[in-house]
Amino acid sequence: MSTSLFIGLGRMGRPMVGHIAQRFDTAVYDIVPEVTKDVAQEIGATPHYDLAHLEGIDTVILMAPTSAIVESILIDSGVLDGLSTGSLIIDMGSSVPASTQKLAALAAARGIDYVDAPVSGGIAKAATGELAMLVGGEPSAIERAMPFIEAVGADVVVVGGSGAGHAAKAINNLVSASNQAIVAEALIRGKAAGIEPERMVAVLNSSTGMSQASQVKFPNHVLTGTYASKFSYDLMLKDMGIAMGIDAPAASTPLTQASYELLVRARETLGEAPDHTEITRGYERLFHTTIVKEEA
Repeated sequence: MSTSLFIGLGRMGRPMVGHIAQRFDTAVYDIVPEVTKDVAQEIGATPHYDLAHLEGIDTVILMAPTSAIVESILIDSGVLDGLSTGSLIIDMGSSVPASTQKLAALAAARGIDYVDAPVSGGIAKAATGELAMLVGGEPSAIERAMPFIEAVGADVVVVGGSGAGHAAKAINNLVSASNQAIVAEALIRGKAAGIEPERMVAVLNSSTGMSQASQVKFPNHVLTGTYASKFSYDLMLKDMGIAMGIDAPAASTPLTQASYELLVRARETLGEAPDHTEITRGYERLFHTTIVKEEA
């Protein structure tokens, strides 16, 4: 019997693999053995503790935070060498497109299909299986991967060849973070005009300035002062950096260049492991202003 192996059981991977295990015979692996055991028991999957032994595994799904970790798993831990010809690898994390293309070439040389299918939508959408999936790879490989992708995603966009999915994810997060910064600036200007932050957000959401930042992040995480979206500022910056590393002259993308540089500076004002919605706090500290009143 063929089995899929899901690697990476963190905040996103844990809810995602539950949906996959409902449809496919699934094994699970995490660098923390206790997590592997707990998740396997929770969803009725098989715990897998040794990446050097992949007998019976024909599909590997990765949900790792960086390209360096993906490369370590596939190359250093021997997953690429351990898989049989005809196997399939799906990277659902946020990786560097050039790394993805390199790994896809190494996989192809071994007769293994490789698809990048990063996700967007956060933990809430991971829990419901309604993530947006941005897919890159060879058409035949994508066709093979689609049942796994559709198990966790409700909105699937095939964007191009190998690495295109990861490029699209990084660019999307560059826009998402920039939107947060723009809304923060709108609240600063609104306050100077005598408009309270809640009212200014309502203005944006009833008008053409609306965005996911104004509709979700500011009402739920910023205006409440909770800053608890569970997606880290550092991962946001990582994705922005990936997008900025795509070979387009900074002079031709001045707004995103300025946004990235600003949010790198803002990160220096924040403490350990801030939430990505704390962009607003970064503005307050960088520019010695008050956007949202802190709760007493």
